[in-house]
Amino acid sequence: MKKIILISLTILLNISVFAQDSDWFYATMARLDARELKEDIPGEIDILTEKGYEAVVFMSPSAAELLHDRILVHGPGYIFKSSYDEAISSINKTITTTSSRMAFTITEDEKVSEVLELMNVQNIEDHILELENYGTRYHNLAQGTQAAIDLKAKWEAMAAFYGRTDVSVRLYNHNNTPMPSVIMTITGAQFPDEFVIVGGHLDSTSNQGNNDAPGADDDASGIATITEAVRTLFEADFFPQRTIEIMAYAAEEIGLVGSGEIAQEYSSNNVNISAYVQFDMTNYNGSANDVYLITDFTNSSLNGFLMQLIDHYNASGAHQFTYGTSLCNYGCSDHASWYNEGYMAAFPFEASFGQHNPNIHTANDTFSISGTADHALKFAKLCVEFLVETAKHDGLVGITEVSEELYEIYTLNNTLYYNFDTYVESIDSIVIYDIGGRAIIAVDDTKNEGSITLTHLSSGIYIVNVQTTNSEVVNKKIMIE
Repeated sequence: MKKIILISLTILLNISVFAQDSDWFYATMARLDARELKEDIPGEIDILTEKGYEAVVFMSPSAAELLHDRILVHGPGYIFKSSYDEAISSINKTITTTSSRMAFTITEDEKVSEVLELMNVQNIEDHILELENYGTRYHNLAQGTQAAIDLKAKWEAMAAFYGRTDVSVRLYNHNNTPMPSVIMTITGAQFPDEFVIVGGHLDSTSNQGNNDAPGADDDASGIATITEAVRTLFEADFFPQRTIEIMAYAAEEIGLVGSGEIAQEYSSNNVNISAYVQFDMTNYNGSANDVYLITDFTNSSLNGFLMQLIDHYNASGAHQFTYGTSLCNYGCSDHASWYNEGYMAAFPFEASFGQHNPNIHTANDTFSISGTADHALKFAKLCVEFLVETAKHDGLVGITEVSEELYEIYTLNNTLYYNFDTYVESIDSIVIYDIGGRAIIAVDDTKNEGSITLTHLSSGIYIVNVQTTNSEVVNKKIMIE
């Protein structure tokens, strides 16, 4: 009898779901956001199942717009799924970051310095205005597709101007949007099957109607940023040893559709991606620091490396800028697509979340709000620093995360204690970062067991980064009360 009742309920649920408007779609989102939408607009969303902090939903475009514009104000706040089965599979999936990856080292001072001097802020400004002039780049409008076709031509012309025969550009056609993504590939000279990738989204949207979505900051600024970064690499005759890919995604604004399909394909084909960095909104200076590293749906080791790059190349002088950390919630940009496929992902953002550009998703998201691309230029510098230092080959085969069974790290009475199993060869360094991403304690050549006094630190959350001599890492949060 219980089986009959269960089957009947399932049939009723399916009838209820598919009786809705054909524009309804499946998605995953934060459980609390789903419940809030269900309470506010119960006729526009069905919560199909929940697991942990996530929910699988079937919802209308109206529900998506409300989530997009009221609850989060950046990014869609949900991840589109093409079917019920895909949504259920996604929520039940265990995300494990790939354990084989490159070693993050900083050795290319001469080339990075050369590239930084070649950057031209005017190129970023011109490109933002060029994209803004489409009026809107919404994924199902002709302007969105045309913007992708034109960007492909722009990138091809740029590569041809510098005589780069190692570069190809293609349109990536999608299943769930008519707008294609654009992918530039710079083939690695020594390890063409190892990839480092940067990207941003090309589409735009407006909560005032999608015929008026100039999207200058969200995300013409990111596309212009990565374009100028690559142009300077070409001008500096930088030939990567690993393959670099530059991606401009379609349909980010409706649930990370473009990046989601690409990341899934790369994962299914076991593409070896060392690291991915997202550039979405780079030109609004709304906070005390210049760059904010998003810490949710990102990899702490990669975030730590970006902090090290900024400490090394941008702590002072003509290229100086500052950084901090922030959160941006569920599915806020395309980095989440790569993170969900188990790749190392990072997302440097223009401001602390909530202090970013208040004009996005409106007709007022125009270049005139800033009037300059000086802020985006800082992100272009970080982009080239990342690409030069990761697309090289330094002879190191990679790093892995130390298994949690092999170490203890804890605090007691304002002291950090650590103990690593003898399986771990030896500890090379321990660095403690504050919540703003600043390295405040660094200890080299430590033993496998020991302690560090923390009495001089203020109360708060800190990150302990441990590097071993055999290229293994640990990143652990600690609380000081």
